[in-house]
Amino acid sequence: MKKVLIISASPRKEGNSDLLCNEFARGAKEAGHDVEKIRLAEKKIAYCTGCYACQKLKRCVQNDDANELVEKMLSADVIVLATPVYFYSMDAQLKTLIDRTVSRWSDFDRFKGTEFWHIITAGDTNKDMMNATLEGLRGFMRDCMEGTIERGVLYGTGAYEKGEVRNLPVFQEAYQAGRSC
Repeated sequence: MKKVLIISASPRKEGNSDLLCNEFARGAKEAGHDVEKIRLAEKKIAYCTGCYACQKLKRCVQNDDANELVEKMLSADVIVLATPVYFYSMDAQLKTLIDRTVSRWSDFDRFKGTEFWHIITAGDTNKDMMNATLEGLRGFMRDCMEGTIERGVLYGTGAYEKGEVRNLPVFQEAYQAGRSC
């Protein structure tokens, strides 16, 4: 049994990337894994101020939900990062959380062996339009946390209106990805 942490950055509850997270979670639960899904829109996470007090304290001095989320990330075996694509990038909610992980920079060796899945949705039907977003996620995973493993990328292309992803092959792919982790 693996500890699976799904981070849904969609500001829309039941939005396309959020729905793919639900399917991934369903598959992972059916496979017997311990699954927790977190919607960043329901959390209070302030921007990093760059004060670097965290380097001494091993936690951020801001009193919000980021410290708890970063701790959950550090203890997960599998992390799913899901975001809609806004103007060729991940949304602000996910970028803010990623920036706040700097508070545990010295503990990033704990991510060695952690498996990552990326879920990316966009109204555009061209996967190439998602390259910048994917490279941002990969840069965080691969370059900042050496030894992590990218298990897969799920592209929800052509999903603009809320719920459209249900009619795309990626909807079933998300479920199967969850089962395979």
